[in-house]
Amino acid sequence: MLSFIYQLAHEYETEHGFRPNVLYLNRQHFGELQSQLSEIRNLDRMNQLLGMEIVLDSDLTHPHVSWSVINWHSAVAV
Repeated sequence: MLSFIYQLAHEYETEHGFRPNVLYLNRQHFGELQSQLSEIRNLDRMNQLLGMEIVLDSDLTHPHVSWSVINWHSAVAV
């Protein structure tokens, strides 16, 4: 999962000229990522390592990345 995410980020940066700052995952993908990063228990540290905020969306079939100006620490989940 981690290598796939880095591949997505690299492709995004190549296409757009800047790195993505948001990673969209469903709960299953997030669980796989947590397993691979089992030494990191804090979500903020995981975001810092990836260089992206993580947004969970149950309707997603595949992870994807994007760039957003939203301050995700202040965003409200709905």
